[in-house]
Amino acid sequence: MTSPTQGTSRDLRLSRLTKEFATFTAVKSLDLVVPQGEFFALLGPSGCGKTTTLRMVAGLDIPTSGSIHLGDTDVTYEKPYRRPVNTVFQNYALFPHLNIFDNVAFGLKRRGVKDVKQQVADMLELVELTSQAYKKPAQMSGGQQQRVALARALINKPEVLLLDEPLGALDLKLRRSMQLELKRIQTEVGLTFVHVTHDQEEAMTMADTIAVMNQGLIEQMGAPTELYENPRTTFVANFLGQSNLIAAEIEGREGDHVKVRMPGGIASVRGERAHSDTGKGWLGIRPEKVLIAEAGHPIDAPGSVFEGGYVTEISFVGVSTQYTVMMPWGQEIMAFEQNTGARHMLPVGTKVDVSWRPEFAFLLDASQDAKAGIEEE
Repeated sequence: MTSPTQGTSRDLRLSRLTKEFATFTAVKSLDLVVPQGEFFALLGPSGCGKTTTLRMVAGLDIPTSGSIHLGDTDVTYEKPYRRPVNTVFQNYALFPHLNIFDNVAFGLKRRGVKDVKQQVADMLELVELTSQAYKKPAQMSGGQQQRVALARALINKPEVLLLDEPLGALDLKLRRSMQLELKRIQTEVGLTFVHVTHDQEEAMTMADTIAVMNQGLIEQMGAPTELYENPRTTFVANFLGQSNLIAAEIEGREGDHVKVRMPGGIASVRGERAHSDTGKGWLGIRPEKVLIAEAGHPIDAPGSVFEGGYVTEISFVGVSTQYTVMMPWGQEIMAFEQNTGARHMLPVGTKVDVSWRPEFAFLLDASQDAKAGIEEE
């Protein structure tokens, strides 16, 4: 993880940020840089420290130690209202007695700004609520109320917008459409967004960079594709999607690959995806990267082929069929197959072979718990 460095832009920089409560430490010496203008997500299970981190940036919690900078400005102990930061909460916190126009204008009027009409109109246009200006919050849907809360925060022109589980109260379909809406708005206004969520899909849909947090620490940070395709810990592999983790013995490097011996035979992993070099390891493969075929039938684009499995469970989820396959060494692995109609569904009990290409596998240190991250998902 990169330590904060002095930046010329207005990056948000957290340096050795720690928050201790009476019985536990919520955030442990956190170093983090959020580049100016980026959509950044703090992702993790309940109790991992992500909301506490956000509250310290907002000024709602005081750090036990460490510092918070916006560019060269130290805001560690600045009062919340004196920081160029605004927060959008899950419960919207709109004023029920005010109409939408007045809710959005509230911050400007409070600061003594006289002519607010054009600014409010521009903000309502940004969140696509121009026609709703004179409704009360109770007359609006959850998604519309969330957009009002967003407009009310953005009209104050903060340098950083903090979003604390902002879509948590919405139903699934609306949440997905609001994810795209939030990303569109962030791109248009070009502000730094720091988004706290426990929803992996939400983080991956919107964020430029994700920091996966666990027990007050950042497990791994990077672009969504990097974290998903090349996790460095079992926690990230399990929390960000699903993974098959198979016990393996590392045999050593062979060119740009690492060879491992699994119960079912030899497999290989590309060097840049191997995060352990010797001894025991966990070979990881995502379920959608596992190819499955009836025993003895050819498998398209085969890599490492493992024979002797049989289907123990099937789950049809529309776009894909999810198979659970019992392998000869007594472990069940998952294989997700897109429903293209290319072949029939394999019933429970079907004898199958499975395969995956070496470039899709990853290798983790065996000292890590293979179940880390699963119970919180």
